[in-house]
Amino acid sequence: MKFETYVKEIIPRTYNVTSFRFPRPAELNYKAGQFFFVTLKADGKELSKHFSFSSSPTEKTHIEFTKKLSDSDFSTALKGLKEGDWARIDAPYGKFTFEGEHEKIGLLGGGIGITPFISICRYCTDMRLDTKVTLLYGNRTENDIAFRKELEALQQQNKNLKVVFILNEAGSGWKGATGLITTEMIKKEIPDYKETMFYTCGPPAMVQIMEKLVEQLGLPETQLKREYFTGYT
Repeated sequence: MKFETYVKEIIPRTYNVTSFRFPRPAELNYKAGQFFFVTLKADGKELSKHFSFSSSPTEKTHIEFTKKLSDSDFSTALKGLKEGDWARIDAPYGKFTFEGEHEKIGLLGGGIGITPFISICRYCTDMRLDTKVTLLYGNRTENDIAFRKELEALQQQNKNLKVVFILNEAGSGWKGATGLITTEMIKKEIPDYKETMFYTCGPPAMVQIMEKLVEQLGLPETQLKREYFTGYT
C-alpha cells in the first residue's frame, strides 16, 4: 500500500546510525525481514530509497527504518528531517522473511545489515516463539554496534535468543568475540548448524563471504536466505 505520512520520531542509535519512525496505519500488514520504500522532499525534489523494517510486525503504533548516515543526498535529507515532516511510504516488499517456520535460525549480519534481524529478533520475542535464534553480529568497533541495548534486553526476555557481538577492531576492555565470522565461529556458537536455517544480509561482498562459509560447512545452498544491501548511500 502507498500512503502519505509524517515523521513521528527520530532516534539516534550510534554516532552515525539513526532510526526514523512513522505512524503505522491499521491496515498495513508486513512480515519480519521485509522492506519498504520511503520518499522525502529536499530542495523541492522528491528522493526515494528502500529500507528494511527495523520495527517488528508486533509493534502496532509505528513502523521504523534505520540508516547509517553518509554524505549522500538522501542522508543529507535525513539529517535535515524534523518530527512532523512529510513522507510517502510504499510497503511492504521482499521475501527475506521469518514467521516461525523454522525451529532453528542463524542470523549472520554486519554493520547496518542488522536492521531486518532486529525486526526478526523482536518478532520472535514478542510472539514467544519456540524458535532457537542465534545472531552473529559483526562490527568494526564497540561504538559501531547499533541496537546493542535493545538486543541485550531481548536476550534477557527470550531464553531462545543468543546474541554474539563480534568486533574486528576491539579495544583492550572488550571481552567478547573478535575478528570476522568464520566457519569455526559458527560451529562454536551454533553447534547444531546442520539443522539450522541461515539468514544473511549486508553488502554484496559480505553476503558472498557468508555464502562461501555455508558451503564450507557442507550445507546446501537452500539452507541460506540472503538479502543484498546494494550501497549505503
